Amino acid sequence: QVQLLERGGGLVQAGGSLRLSCAASGRTFSSYNMGWFRQAPGKERELVATINRSGDSTYYTDSVKGRFTISRDNAKNTVYLQMNNLPPEDTAVYYCAASVSVLIHTSSVNYWGQGTQVTVSS
Repeated sequence: QVQLLERGGGLVQAGGSLRLSCAASGRTFSSYNMGWFRQAPGKERELVATINRSGDSTYYTDSVKGRFTISRDNAKNTVYLQMNNLPPEDTAVYYCAASVSVLIHTSSVNYWGQGTQVTVSS
C-alpha cells in the first residue's frame, strides 16, 4: 500500500509559478513510475507529466511543455511538479499518481493522491 500526499497548490496570478510536491509513504517509492494528472471542472482527468522510476525519462503533455518540470527524489520519496508561466487555463485539481506499469492513462494508476487545487487568476 502506498499513500500519496500532495502539497503546494494555491492561488496564483497569471504568469506566476507554483511548485507541487507529493510525498509517498513506504519503502518502495523507487519501484513506481510517478506522474501528475489534473482535472478541471466539467472535464476529464488528464495526464500532465510522468517520470520513470530512476528519474531519467520524463513525458509532458503538449500544453505544458517548456513550462512544467517533473522531478523526483527517491531518497525523500517525493515527486515534484514545477509549474511556470501559468495561464488561467491551468486551473484544476492536480493529482499525484503512482504506477507499477507505464503511466499513460488513468487506468494504469495504482495509487492516487487526494488532489490539490491550483487556481490561476487572470
